[in-house]
Amino acid sequence: MIGRLNHVGVAVPSIEAAKATYRDLYGVQESAITETRELPAQGVRFSFVNVENSQIELIEPLGENSPILKFLERNPAGGQHHVCFEVADIYAARDEMQRKGATVLNEPRIGAHGTLIIFVHPKNSNGVLIELMETPKGAHA
Repeated sequence: MIGRLNHVGVAVPSIEAAKATYRDLYGVQESAITETRELPAQGVRFSFVNVENSQIELIEPLGENSPILKFLERNPAGGQHHVCFEVADIYAARDEMQRKGATVLNEPRIGAHGTLIIFVHPKNSNGVLIELMETPKGAHA
């Protein structure tokens, strides 16, 4: 049911410091790192580090109600927040997850890639928060 790995989400206290780590330590070219943008509806700032076979999504809290503030309280230096897989139809994926007894944490909403996403509770996935993302139209053609 799940498709390709789209990205790994990494919560960080500072996107700019995290970008520097990927540039300076791992040799990622500046042109492979997107500008930082905001997603107020989800309470995050984000940037993507493009690597050969996937992306790393750097996410930083935006505002007092950001859902990743608690994560950073428990992990002050940051860390892996979620893993994102593509699906053909987000509504079918949501319905299938619920049919199988999984806890879906939200209704489909627009994510950082501009396409619909949902999250599946870590208790259903060996302790890993899973993001399911509808494959962007025209992607991977």
